[in-house]
Amino acid sequence: MSLWSTRAGYGQSRFGMDWLMHLLRRHGHDRWCLTVDVDEFLVYPFCETRPIRALTDWLDAGEARAFSAMQIDMYPKGQISAQPYREGQNPFEIAQYFDSGNYVISRNPRYSNLWIQGGSRARVFFADAPRKAPAMNKIPLVKWHRSYAYVSSTHMLLPRGLNLVYETAGGEKPSGCLLHAKFLDTFALKAEEELSRGQHYAQSHEYLAYRQGIAEERDLWCKWSEKYINWRQLETLGLMSKGNWA
Repeated sequence: MSLWSTRAGYGQSRFGMDWLMHLLRRHGHDRWCLTVDVDEFLVYPFCETRPIRALTDWLDAGEARAFSAMQIDMYPKGQISAQPYREGQNPFEIAQYFDSGNYVISRNPRYSNLWIQGGSRARVFFADAPRKAPAMNKIPLVKWHRSYAYVSSTHMLLPRGLNLVYETAGGEKPSGCLLHAKFLDTFALKAEEELSRGQHYAQSHEYLAYRQGIAEERDLWCKWSEKYINWRQLETLGLMSKGNWA
């Protein structure tokens, strides 16, 4: 394992993307590279029984260059602050629930990627301005080439053909989900830290919304929340697909 660190400003590096691009170009060329945040956990078809190498070998056989994964915000039942997280604990022992159906999908005409918004963050923190809710579409797994580039986080790529991770004429391409362990009891402190840093895009409007929601002690769980079971559940709900991988 290798670890890189920097003291440079997050905001001045296109929110970390310049750092990632340098590392991917230097070390990722002609390799499958998984780019995720520290609180994101990839779920892919058959992940309980097949290693990720099996997935990338199958993608190679089909000459696929990228694999998409929709971000799914996980949260506990009850107040976020009521269940303390212990270092090293599986976060999904606490954050067991997610929103399964309240998502809006559109196609970005400039880059051809899908644009997905919704879930618990849109429902709880951006109910009055859903278009300002964070994007949930991501393309985290890519057979990297030094000529590639992420445009905005891992939401979209150049060249544009890498964003065509969905079918347009029927059927489904394989996809996964990124379980997002953001909403633990550490969330309030993290939100305040990010606001004090002032390094996030759009004047940190996302974290301002979080601060307000925390102050009002909003509960993310609702009667429509689903308790996470496994990847097959996510496929049944239409949030991911095994495509024709058998």
